[in-house]
Amino acid sequence: MLRLEGQVILITGGASGLGRSIVGRLIAEGANVAVLDLAEERLAALRAEYGDRVVTVAGDVRQLTDHADTVAACLDRFGRLDCLIGNAGLWDFSTALVDLAGDQLDAAFSELFDVNVKGYVLAAKAAIPELVRSRGSMIFTVSNAGFYPAGGGVLYTASKHAVVGLIKQLAYELAPHVRVNGIAPGAIATDLRGPSSLELGDVSIASVDINALASPTIPIGRVPTAAEYTGAYIFLADRRDAVPATGAVLNYDGGVGIRGFDQVAGGTTLAARFDGVSEATADASDQK
Repeated sequence: MLRLEGQVILITGGASGLGRSIVGRLIAEGANVAVLDLAEERLAALRAEYGDRVVTVAGDVRQLTDHADTVAACLDRFGRLDCLIGNAGLWDFSTALVDLAGDQLDAAFSELFDVNVKGYVLAAKAAIPELVRSRGSMIFTVSNAGFYPAGGGVLYTASKHAVVGLIKQLAYELAPHVRVNGIAPGAIATDLRGPSSLELGDVSIASVDINALASPTIPIGRVPTAAEYTGAYIFLADRRDAVPATGAVLNYDGGVGIRGFDQVAGGTTLAARFDGVSEATADASDQK
């Protein structure tokens, strides 16, 4: 049985990057999906690929009316809403506070927080009535920057810490009717963009060699693909396996939080060590 058979899920920022991978996985698990995103061409590509399994709205997550339109389109097409996934976001390309010009700061702060935090608040506001009716759930994409420094600059990191607080407060306010959780991915090679106020609106994280840059700092040894992050969303959206989960944020970052001080991972010699044991055991067996 498909894990999300018959469910209807709304996702923001679902036309590219991690969001696009989540959409594909949701549909593969039996869900129908509504997508709110700015990029009409990419939304058209989703419709071409998935047909009646998706409904799309081209809009801005900073506008409550666009969220309301997406909920309405979802209800018109599928008749219900079971889960909201807030995923649209901007990255500040690790811009430090000392490198933000005074005349950039207000606009950059507003843009980052309006998309990364207010966008989630507005999505929740628009979805609450239907999610209460369906006894559904909300899932918000956080980041390793929601817990640790150096996953972004001061604005991005602050915005993602704010999302952690948002999840906990909404979980309290909406219990027992709606579960609210988060997922904090680590590095991903996607098309995540920066704020226009810092002249980074057309700059993609794909322009940075994330695999080469981040892999040496990740205990699991490499940067996961976007598709490899999607299973966490399926788990939290599942009405059977995730019933006890609300107010939780899953650190799903390749082990960023357990990096050692003297080395990235404590088990880097284990493969060689146990390969050696295996060889010694095999040699001893051959001698008997």
